[in-house]
Amino acid sequence: MIIIMLGAPGTGKGTVASILQEKLNIKHIATGDIFRKNIKEKTELGMLAEKYIIDGDLVPDDITIKVVEDRLNKPDIENGIILDGFPRTVRQAQELDIILQKKGKKVDRVINLVTPDEEIIERTINRRVCSNQECREVYNLLLKRPKIEGICDVCGSKLIKRKDDTEETVRTRLKTYFEQTSPLVEYYEKQGNLMTQQVSKSINKLGKDVAEDIVKILNNK
Repeated sequence: MIIIMLGAPGTGKGTVASILQEKLNIKHIATGDIFRKNIKEKTELGMLAEKYIIDGDLVPDDITIKVVEDRLNKPDIENGIILDGFPRTVRQAQELDIILQKKGKKVDRVINLVTPDEEIIERTINRRVCSNQECREVYNLLLKRPKIEGICDVCGSKLIKRKDDTEETVRTRLKTYFEQTSPLVEYYEKQGNLMTQQVSKSINKLGKDVAEDIVKILNNK
């Protein structure tokens, strides 16, 4: 099964995708993590992508498509994949369809998460992530605090705040999302594989609750 996670930054795509990975036994791939790993290791790709990510802009299509295509050739995704952070533009979606068609596959389900802007900003500036790239556990100082301050519950590594988790950057990323990425909703609606879920404390429905609902729907189908 091939699943795509859609939604503005801070809607909880990573949280939902991690739960789906465990429940459905398919690999969760976050393109943001791939870029951050390259930035940390100071690779050519990392240095190229860093200037875009820090400013809250999207990494250019040509670079992102190549990164994802290389990842789709790895053997660990034979059972399926959850793409988190890709595609982000209609062109990327069209290129993904072509890549999958060559493999005799297609996108099975697109999950679109929706959250109020101000809630996204509050959630993002309070986000902390595990510094261990093999773990990537995500915490929130308001919603999901670690048992020991600054330490990951899962692996014991240090928690960090991403450089781009600032209010100014988040607002830029939201503007970019609605200008360039939201047309994907219409693109996948036309394909008939879109599922929209609201994630918001205002309705007492957070990432874990949404993920459980999605698993039930997918298993029933």
